[in-house]
Amino acid sequence: MSKKIIFVTGTRADWGKLKSLVMEASSDNFDVHIFITGMHNDEKYGYTYIDVQRVKNVGFYRFDNKTSETSMDLTLSKTITGFSKYVDKINPDLIVIHGDRPEPLACAIVGSFKNILVAHIEGGEISGTIDELIRHSISKLSHIHFVSNEMAKNRLIQMGEKKESIFIIGSPDIDLMFSKDLPILKEAKKKYQISYDKYSIVLFHPVTTEIKFIKEQVDCLIDSVIESKKNYIIIYPNNDLGSDTIIDAYKKIKSNCVKILPSIRFEYFLTLLKNSEFIIGNSSAGIREAPYYSVDSINIGSRQNGRQRAKSVIDCGYNEEEIKDAIEKHLDNGRYDSEFIYGDGHAGEKIADALATCELKFHKTITY
Repeated sequence: MSKKIIFVTGTRADWGKLKSLVMEASSDNFDVHIFITGMHNDEKYGYTYIDVQRVKNVGFYRFDNKTSETSMDLTLSKTITGFSKYVDKINPDLIVIHGDRPEPLACAIVGSFKNILVAHIEGGEISGTIDELIRHSISKLSHIHFVSNEMAKNRLIQMGEKKESIFIIGSPDIDLMFSKDLPILKEAKKKYQISYDKYSIVLFHPVTTEIKFIKEQVDCLIDSVIESKKNYIIIYPNNDLGSDTIIDAYKKIKSNCVKILPSIRFEYFLTLLKNSEFIIGNSSAGIREAPYYSVDSINIGSRQNGRQRAKSVIDCGYNEEEIKDAIEKHLDNGRYDSEFIYGDGHAGEKIADALATCELKFHKTITY
């Protein structure tokens, strides 16, 4: 009988990580189901659940967990309730989750409490904000760990996780980054009505522990990029606390050099990233994906603190002169060589092989 797996996706970012794994698992005699929640179901971000439902031969279930921007705790609670009912219906052998957001935390709680195996992707990393606390919490609630590199593996071992339950697979989105099926640049620019020959990408997310400073931070970023007199594609942030403040600030921009998009399909984002001059903001895309394409990243603030980074990443604070100096430094340095510090692709195959060959029996002994 096929092993039954539920994949959980709540954002366009984690779907970029999970897609290759879902496609690999669905073609390898697993019974695959996808629990679609979070910002995928939000009209403001373009109903990205549509992208998820393009995958064939899998089951889908959409659950609206939205409460309000200021109540992540209630969102967590609502997700636990909805996912618990879904799990009872599907009765899976394994739940696969990614990253460091409330949705995977909720689903890890459900799986752990119901004695169902939970596999966590990209645990063991540090980033210095509340994301790190959530990520480590998910790891402790999980039974199987698919990590990006040796450093992440060693950190999980230090946290008390069993060595035999940890598999180094690299970053799953690398599987898609060098796919022959990515759209060409002309197609991507046409789809999103981008007229610039040269452009850079702005992707800035709120840091919830710095909520008092969000307005000041985004204003600093906007003033800096506009004064640089370059062309930019600005993509909406994720839907964490503070995202409305960022979006409202973007809507006030009056510049022909800026194209603002609520969301971009991941494959099209990769094509646009690959051909950009640089990416600026605080997204993990600047730390993980950009160096694979030899694209410089200007990383602002604390959100990516502690993550392993390539030479092409320039770190700076929330200061207009510092940000403009970073842009000039990028122009002076030119492009760096690609750095492959988060794996070399084939993560989907590695996970499918691990799930097919292991006995899925890494249950934890909990002592009260």
